[in-house]
Amino acid sequence: MYIPKLRSRLGAEALGTFWLVLLGCGSAVFDSRFLTRELADQAPVQVGVGHLGVAVTFGLAVTTLAYAVGHVSGAHFNPAVTVGLAVAKRFDWRHVPAYVAAQLAGGLLAGGALAGLLSSKGLATTGNLAANGFGAHSPGGFGLGAVFALEALVTAFFVYVVLGATKDDAPQGFAPLAIGFALLAAYVLAIPFSNGAVNPARSSAVAFFNGDGAPGQLWVFWVAPVVGGAIAGATYAWITGDDRRDEDVEGSTTNLANAARDVTGRPVAS
Repeated sequence: MYIPKLRSRLGAEALGTFWLVLLGCGSAVFDSRFLTRELADQAPVQVGVGHLGVAVTFGLAVTTLAYAVGHVSGAHFNPAVTVGLAVAKRFDWRHVPAYVAAQLAGGLLAGGALAGLLSSKGLATTGNLAANGFGAHSPGGFGLGAVFALEALVTAFFVYVVLGATKDDAPQGFAPLAIGFALLAAYVLAIPFSNGAVNPARSSAVAFFNGDGAPGQLWVFWVAPVVGGAIAGATYAWITGDDRRDEDVEGSTTNLANAARDVTGRPVAS
């Protein structure tokens, strides 16, 4: 079996998280509400993608990079997913810190890029980088309890989808689509509550560049998603009766081994 080296897996996790934050948060910052320039005899026209467009962008970001590098790292791109998989015994706990560090690095690089792009237009980054928040920083004015519960709940169901879609007897080739659609659906509900987190790396990526209270509220968007992911990991096998602890979601799959063959049909050495 071909097993990608750890440094390759970490690179794939950083790359995927960068893409997720760049596209998802970038669409929220630049495309969610976009007015055409006012003409002499016309009012500005709203041509932005809105909340639904932002949710679709997050889902597409995960789907595309999962297809691109999922065979390398398992396409977690999210500390809550990594922890959930480890709790479910579908991922080695030894690699959790390294995966989370890679996800944070990729996310922070993307957050910095977005802050730079915003500043290049002479616009303030404070309060304008799609940071997550509750209370006065919630788009819908939802309080801490509602935001915490919602984030834990949608993250748990997202991780349930990841666990189910990545089994070896699940429909082959469709896991990235299922996972991307699950994230899209989670964001449709979560954006009015918290700007949509579901992912501590996504939240951390923009919080410090955004300021405006986001760093002080960041703990919620670590604790709630990780709790949700851990609950999913701990209960998936019990709920479904489907114990797949032998199937690690880290890029070392049989499908990859079958694909890694030279022109003679012999497996390629790792």
